Amino acid sequence: MSTDTTTDMRRALAAGMTGYLLWGISPLYFQTLGFASAVEIILHRVIWAVPLLMASLALSGKLRAALGVLADRRTLLTLLATSVLISINWWGFVFAVNTGHVLQASLGYYINPLMSVAVGVIILREPLGPWRIAAIALAALGVANQIITVGQVPWISLMLATTFTAYGYLRKVAAVDGRVGLLWETLFILPFAIVGLGWLQASGGGHFFETPLQAGLLMASGLITVVPLLLYTIGVRGLRLSTMGLLQFTAPSIQFAIGIMSGETFETGHMITFALIWSGVGCFAWSQMRRDRKLAAVEDAG
Repeated sequence: MSTDTTTDMRRALAAGMTGYLLWGISPLYFQTLGFASAVEIILHRVIWAVPLLMASLALSGKLRAALGVLADRRTLLTLLATSVLISINWWGFVFAVNTGHVLQASLGYYINPLMSVAVGVIILREPLGPWRIAAIALAALGVANQIITVGQVPWISLMLATTFTAYGYLRKVAAVDGRVGLLWETLFILPFAIVGLGWLQASGGGHFFETPLQAGLLMASGLITVVPLLLYTIGVRGLRLSTMGLLQFTAPSIQFAIGIMSGETFETGHMITFALIWSGVGCFAWSQMRRDRKLAAVEDAG
């Protein structure tokens, strides 16, 4: 492997890891927005993300590619559907953080890749294998334990995992650049965001004009949306998907730590739930590494 290739991989690894770290610590940012409702935060997130995304695409020379999506009706309809899914996912995450359910959010993003494996097998006919069967079974047992032992349906976790799994599948079908796709998703929601924030301000429920600090914090939601995505894009281009698949567990692990430090309820039943899910994640990670090694061996042999 050449020095340039190694340097590029290190940059990609640093970018991917930083993106996941930012997603991981994002609850700390959203907790500072406790003065606003989850809906208001999401509306601001959309409005301030649009100009940042357009600037990013302009600097990278991809605005023409973004406009080219207009000629593809199927892709537009797919991105319309993903805009709905990501809106629900964003709302669910912010709602979880601002109502003291960061642990449920963390659990959801641990379940997500395991749910994606199930979707890949059922819909895309991808190979399963014993380690992935174990991963899915352990995740199912974890959810069952949460319902039976803890006596709580982890609806936030399941909603976050389901919406993001469906979002990921449809975005794979759409096959557009991450920034281009997110731009169209936010553009679809933008009219509703403008009307919604206008109504909130007129009815006295908005917080943008309360203090400069609150206005700045709400505007920063655009950065929180766009910057991790840009870093993720750099990472996914320079690393194997299996490597990015393992890195993705960085974010829920940090969120888990934040939930614990915030004093959320974490008793024996919760511990068993997470232990089962973590075991499933371990099986998934091992299967990813095995597949990566086999692929590398085939490439070296070629």
